[in-house]
Amino acid sequence: MSEQSNAPFRAVGGDGHSSPHSISTNHPSHPHLDDDDDILTPPRYRRIDHYGVDSTEAIAANVRSILTHIGEDPEREGLLKTPERVAKAHQFLTHGYSLDPREILTKALFKEDYDEMILVKDIELYSLCEHHMVPFFGKAHVAYIPDGRIVGLSKIPRVVDVFSRRLQVQERLTMQIRDAINDVLQPKGVAVVIEATHMCMVMRGVQKQHSSTTTSAVSGAFQEESTRAEFMRLIG
Repeated sequence: MSEQSNAPFRAVGGDGHSSPHSISTNHPSHPHLDDDDDILTPPRYRRIDHYGVDSTEAIAANVRSILTHIGEDPEREGLLKTPERVAKAHQFLTHGYSLDPREILTKALFKEDYDEMILVKDIELYSLCEHHMVPFFGKAHVAYIPDGRIVGLSKIPRVVDVFSRRLQVQERLTMQIRDAINDVLQPKGVAVVIEATHMCMVMRGVQKQHSSTTTSAVSGAFQEESTRAEFMRLIG
């Protein structure tokens, strides 16, 4: 189910609160048919995606031009709604630009004396390569050693989403996640490892279907060999 406005993309749950993610709510509605994808959604669940009207129209116009220039007919039945769908898809895939990682992290900071490593691993990650605008995807492993403050566990995957839902290179993405957590929590150290498959290498270019890329970024205590080795063993 979708609505349009001049605001950037955002998802709104049945309680009217906005979120960068879909929200499951106890909304007393009947099952409804998604206008875009004809998916019957379950009862007591409602998701409304808001898209910018101006952005949708502008992107759709350019998609129609692309379809024409690659030799397609944008007026044929199967492509009639494709420009609008692509426009909305790209607004969703890049909605990280409108999110603030600092705001996300500061909403769930707690004082705690725990001073051992905290690791959230195998975080699903989807992004778009900024060179070809095709996907790369994989998983992120994020650890930190607190120094008097911990953060709600769900905020770490949300920070991963903030930066991955933008046009990216994996190297910068890895550092941005590390730096955001380091700046807000000011822990004893942060470590991030991302393992990803890049479709720009798989379905075009060198076409190496089984290649993957691993990047890492560490700070503080994780620069010590023993601490870094423990982190790498745990994500093993």
